[in-house]
Order: sequence, then C-alpha cells, then structure tokens
Amino acid sequence: MAARDLDRLSRNAALVLLVAAMAAAAAILLAYGSELTYFQDSWEFLMHRREFTAPALLDPHNEHIVLLPVLIELLSLRLFGMSSMMPETVVLVALLLGVAAVLFVYVRRRLGPWPALFAATLLLFLGPGWQDLLWPFQIGFVGSALFGIATLLALENGERRWDRAACAFLAVAIAFSSLGLSFAVGAAVELLRRGWREALTRAYVVAVPLLLYAGWYAGWGREAENQLSLDNVLDAPDYVLEGLTASLDSLLALATIFDEVVGRSQYGLPLLLVLLALLGYRQVRRPGFYPGLWPALGAMASFWFLAAANASLGREPYSSRYLYVGALFLLLVAANLLQGVRPNRWVLAGAGVVTAVVVGFNLVPLREGRDFFEKQTVLARADLGAIEIAARTVEPAFALPPEISGTPFLNEIEAGEYLRAVREYGSPAYLPAELAAAPEEGRVHADLVLANALPLSIETTAEPAREQGRRCVAVPGGTGAGAAPLVLRPGVTTISFGAGGEGKISLRRFAQQEYPLVAAGIAPGSTTRLDIPSDRSRQPWRLLVEAKQTATVCRG
Repeated sequence: MAARDLDRLSRNAALVLLVAAMAAAAAILLAYGSELTYFQDSWEFLMHRREFTAPALLDPHNEHIVLLPVLIELLSLRLFGMSSMMPETVVLVALLLGVAAVLFVYVRRRLGPWPALFAATLLLFLGPGWQDLLWPFQIGFVGSALFGIATLLALENGERRWDRAACAFLAVAIAFSSLGLSFAVGAAVELLRRGWREALTRAYVVAVPLLLYAGWYAGWGREAENQLSLDNVLDAPDYVLEGLTASLDSLLALATIFDEVVGRSQYGLPLLLVLLALLGYRQVRRPGFYPGLWPALGAMASFWFLAAANASLGREPYSSRYLYVGALFLLLVAANLLQGVRPNRWVLAGAGVVTAVVVGFNLVPLREGRDFFEKQTVLARADLGAIEIAARTVEPAFALPPEISGTPFLNEIEAGEYLRAVREYGSPAYLPAELAAAPEEGRVHADLVLANALPLSIETTAEPAREQGRRCVAVPGGTGAGAAPLVLRPGVTTISFGAGGEGKISLRRFAQQEYPLVAAGIAPGSTTRLDIPSDRSRQPWRLLVEAKQTATVCRG
C-alpha cells in the first residue's frame, strides 16, 4: 500500500473515531440532561427577559453581554415552552460538538489527525467542566469558544473572503459572551505577527466586532457590576497560575468535585513545572516557536487575567465553568508548542490508551456534576410545585430564601412573576401527584415553602378553646412520634394543652419521613390556633401532638 493510501486511511480512521466519540458524548450528555430543569442564572432570563425588548436582549448579565443566549432562550420559550429544559440542552450539546470539531481541525493542521482526535475527545468528556457540559446557561461560554476558534482558523487561511468570515465569527463570539473578547485579543495578535502593513489592511476583522461591543458597552454594559480592585490586580498572578494548574488537572483526570465546585489538586503545579522543563529541553534541541503559538497564548492570557480582575466568591479559578475554557486554551497552546512533531505509531498508540483512561476517569466528575444538578432539580421542581399549589393566596413578592427552599440557587424567583411565566409558557414544577412521589428532600422543602406561601397561621393564646359545635378528639399524654398523626383539611384547628408540661405540635403534608414544621415549648393550659388556607391540592396535612398531659384537638 502506498504511503499516500496509508495517510488517507489514517486520516479517515481518525475522522470515523471522532464521529463515534461525538455520538457517544452527545448520548451521555443528552441522557444526563433529560431530567434536569433550570438552574440559578437561567431563572434570571426566565423571570426578567421573556420579551423581545432592548433591555431584555442587551442588559448585561454580571459583566457579560448575553445577546445570543437570550435570543436562544426567547426562541426556545416560544417554540417549546418552559415545561422542559431539553430544547436548550440540545442546543448546548450541538455547540459542544461544534467546539470539538473546530478543535480537531485546529490541532490537525499542526499535528495531524490522531493527536487532533485525542485533543477533541479529551474536551468532549471533560468531566470537571460539568457546568459547561450540562448547564444550558453556559451556551454563552461554549458559543464564544466555538466561534472564537473558527475566527482563528479563518484568519490563518490568509484570504480576503476568509477575513470577512473571521470578522463575522468574531462578532458572533462576542455576542455570545464577553469570552469573545479573549479571542479578539488572539485575532489581533494573529494580525500583528504578520507585520504592521498587513495588520492595518486587515484590521477591520477585529475592529468591527470591537466597535459593536464598544457601542453595547456605552449603552448598556457600563451599568454592569464590576469586581475590579487593587487586591484582584495584585492577586492576579496567583489566580492565573491556579487556573492553569486546575485546567491541567482537569485534562489529566486529577480533579474531583466537592459540592458544586471542583476541588483543588496538589498535582497541577508539579505537572506544569515538568511540562515547562520538557518544553525548555525541546527548545534547546530545536530552538524557536511556531507563529500560531502567540495568538493562542494571547487569548489564554487575556481570559485568565480578565477573570482574575473580576474574581469574587463563586468565581474561583478552579470553578467548573472556567475549567472547560481553560482546558481548551491549554490544548490550543499545546498544539502550537508541539507543531512539527511527528510521533511514531507506538507513541500514538500510547497516547490513545492514555486518552481512553483519562476519559474513563473524567466520567466520574461528570456523573458527580449530574448528581448535583439532579438534587437541584428535585428542590426546584418541589419548591415551584408548592408555589403553584398555593397560587390562590401566595403574595406576588413571595421569594424562596435558602432556609425554606433548601438551596441558594432560586433567588431570582418571585411568586407573582413565576406564576405569570407559567401561565404563558407552562410549568417545570412537579404536579401534586408527582410531588407526593418525589424524593424526600424535595417533599420536606415543599412543605416548608407551602407553609410560608399559603401562609399557615399559628397563634397561641392563654385562653381555653371553645369546643362547642366542633369535632374534637383527645390525644393521650405521652404520645410520641410513633403515634398515628391526625389528618387535617383546610380550615381552623385548635390544640389545647391541659395542666402539666410544655406541648409540641408537628406538621407535614407531602413529607413522609419527618415533620418539617414544628412548634415546641407551648405553655400548658394554652390553646394554639392553626389556620390552613385552602389551595389546589387535595393532599391532607398531618398533625402530630406531643405532651405529657392530655391534649384536645378540635377540627373545624
């Protein structure tokens, strides 16, 4: 077989395996995302950006321009409603596959098809970057990455028609998120390295998108919150170094998840030092850098230093959503550093084995990320289901603080705005029947939300209860948690404690293993009046009364 035929076979085999890897990644990500619902920042879009207005489209989110993510959200709402996040998950997965494809092309130009396959596969299954892989809100970062790499590839072609394409790609990258600015830096470096005359001739490629961004910033972006401070500037080198080491950990499957963030690893810095030593050795043997390195380094450095300038709680350099971008930049830089290296078949085989092992290990943090989102989905669907059950009486300004919702990630929701969105686009919440079968944690917090949203009224007075004309039952003293609870329907119930010790009442509705609502230390001889408003569910409340002495419960 001729050398040309062998090369074609190798190239085609790598492409076939890339398609297989992309199909496997899509299947996993779609399966993991199929049962998830909206999370954290997504609610800001759903609650406050449901119309095609200039503020909805152009107001910054944090410091980011989010024009295209909001447009995608608006189209998804009008086409598919709000009952499922799956349409947006499909868009996210399509963009992720696109990033893998353009990364493959980028690396193949420098190292050939097999290293390109390994790089794209590592990124497709980058489990520590689970927020970008599973959370459709991260369409912003992923879209910027896709069109940013496409910009660099188009500029490398050096043709005028590709320059026009690069200009359009860069504008789209910036419209997805401010991450596009890092690729603008890379594109500017690519033009400048070719000489001032050519840079000036082709400057519109970068100038036009940046002028559009400047117009947005003057009109809307300058109102964004800004975390820039002297402390952040002074801490930037440490932040950047930690981001680089965390990204390297992620690529090599050395990262694990604690709660919703990726834990720090002790391996990243030593590995980075080893890689720098190997690079220095290579430079001794073969001096010089390839020109494509500088645009990649410019984009990577600008990303990490801009992130450092805006560092704050939740924006640590090892945050999951940064690791996908950080790993992508490392792969771009590595491809340029190794450009010209032609490994033999044994080295390629070893690299393939290492890639497969790393992918296998990185599926663990990906699953852990999915588990985190599943827990948040249970809480969100349960809490929102409780708001819908209480829709008749809930105050429009009723919110979901963590102490009753069980999560800090529903802070964008107010009952009135949420219920209007449900009327327009459908509900992502549990139906009452689904809530009754939900995981216990969701049922517990649904009871807490219901008690506050209806709201339940509990008032204790020193006066004895009036039992005339009411259905009353005596609860013997010493009754504990093992006793059968009393079934309550909407209306007023009174609980009277005779002389003796302090009383305690516990209440639940959807919860089955515990009583989320407890009133303890009720004085003997007093009467507690419990008022339960009617709502949209037929599920009864259950009351447990505990005291040393006999208590009388009268249901209206």
